[in-house]
Amino acid sequence: MKQDSTTIVEPVPAQPHKLKELPATAICGNDITSSCLYVSALAIIYAGQYAWVALLMVGGVLFLFRSIYGEVVGALPLNGGAYNALLNTTSKSTASLAACLTLLSYMATAVISATEGMHYVHHLWEGLPVFYATIGLLAFFMGLTILGIGESSIVAVIIFITHISTLTLLVVVGFLFLFNHGFDTLSLNYSQPLEGSIWRALFFGFAAAMLGISGFESSANFVEEQAPGVFPKTLRNMWLAVTVFNPLTAFLAIAILPMAAVAQNQTALLAYLGEVAGGNWLATIVSVNAAMVLSGAVLTSYVGVTGLVQRMTLDRCLPQFLLRTNKRGSAYLIMITFFLLCVSILFITAGDIGALAGVYTIAFLSVMALFVVGNVLLKLRRNRLPRPVRASVLVLFLAISAVLAALVGNAILNPAYVWVFLKYFIPTVSLVFIMLYRIELLIFFTFLVRQIERPLKKILPFKSYTIKRLIQTIRSQQFVFFTKGDNIANINKVMRYIVENEHTNRLKIVNVLAKGEEPPKRLMHEVEVLDLAYPELEVDFVIIRGKFGPKLIQKLSAKWGIPKNFMFIGSPGNHFPYGLEELGGVRLVI
Repeated sequence: MKQDSTTIVEPVPAQPHKLKELPATAICGNDITSSCLYVSALAIIYAGQYAWVALLMVGGVLFLFRSIYGEVVGALPLNGGAYNALLNTTSKSTASLAACLTLLSYMATAVISATEGMHYVHHLWEGLPVFYATIGLLAFFMGLTILGIGESSIVAVIIFITHISTLTLLVVVGFLFLFNHGFDTLSLNYSQPLEGSIWRALFFGFAAAMLGISGFESSANFVEEQAPGVFPKTLRNMWLAVTVFNPLTAFLAIAILPMAAVAQNQTALLAYLGEVAGGNWLATIVSVNAAMVLSGAVLTSYVGVTGLVQRMTLDRCLPQFLLRTNKRGSAYLIMITFFLLCVSILFITAGDIGALAGVYTIAFLSVMALFVVGNVLLKLRRNRLPRPVRASVLVLFLAISAVLAALVGNAILNPAYVWVFLKYFIPTVSLVFIMLYRIELLIFFTFLVRQIERPLKKILPFKSYTIKRLIQTIRSQQFVFFTKGDNIANINKVMRYIVENEHTNRLKIVNVLAKGEEPPKRLMHEVEVLDLAYPELEVDFVIIRGKFGPKLIQKLSAKWGIPKNFMFIGSPGNHFPYGLEELGGVRLVI
């Protein structure tokens, strides 16, 4: 074990531009409010005249998730959503499962939204080649996000305001039509018999309608780009939009349209509702708006997936070349890769919305369930961590029960979707786990090469020592743990976690002391004992004279060449003077 002591002069880091409430709400709101364009029809098909009740139930579930997300992201305000929550409360492999589900959800969202948007355009212009127009739309938003999140947020705001205005216009015209023409259609629809009981209708209607809140997780994946205090406002705004517009549009459809007409016009129900209630002018406005907001959902997918993949790549779950940025600071390779994956799915499925919906449904609902799991683990393992709100045990129980019920309901309604989901999920998770266990795979590969090296050494493109050097390069990345003087049990937990979850053989244990404080001799002795207990780790004990905080972390990261997400601290208490987001991605380990 090596010991070192130094004094640090703290620099002042530059403050990046942050998104305010409207642009942040617009980016994630375009995704979740685009559900109004299809979820009303889905709910009516399965719940009949009680569809608006099922949609109100979904609004109630989303209200529960406001506090769940608020607690998790408030305590851990870093990009990554469910991945970030699980990364700081459990193992990296478990967190990676959540990340894979989120990636699949974003890919399916982008392709479905782009395809549906072009179908609405095709409704207005029949000569449009939908398949190639979809690729063009995906490419357009790839270019837009490469320009930077600030520029793309302006487009998101325009789309969002237009969409909310259009929905408001549709609701107002719909109620005027209803009051002027009477309630005969509403009475007729309520006299229609249900398939089974009302409880069966509400269960399957609720399960189908839960897709109406897809996109609620998006804000958590770019929380670092949001100004302080904005994140909970985005949750509130998304909840209000869904709880108001989804039940209202479903009720108006039941009150104005015959039930049979809903199924016949499922793909463009709101455009047909606008045509009946207001005429062709309103149908055209709704169709144009639909194309715009579905395009906005594509933008949300790019923004959300960029934040998530950047975080995963920094944690060495994905190849490091994805972190390359252009002059505007945009991770363009992530966006290009995402575009190519979306196009490949489009070609593989031939634009089949049903197949994509299978991935979308299970992936999205699984991410919601994992957020509840992350909240529970946060309470159990990081209870000292300050947070603005706390979700009660009852809220967690009701939320996970609702999500599991929706998963079961969708599996019963569409059993083939489970297999479609697995066909995409298995390759995705395989790639991530290859990165997570690449050292073990390389060691095994080295063994195989050594068995055939002598007889085939003239034709082998590489030797076993080349692979060993690659392993050593990967393991040479240093990690840091900042200790306040933790006992031997806590430091042992840290070292065990690093051995089990990180590819490294070098660890710095850093003790920050104020001027005049004496070095902790007992701690130094305990670290020396643990260094002997973990021969696979080379441990350096470093004493820093200074004040622990964001500036010190920034200085040490630059001086040692160690990324901040490879630095660990114990869970801070209520008296810790900094928010976790100010520490630049430092992870919690105990």
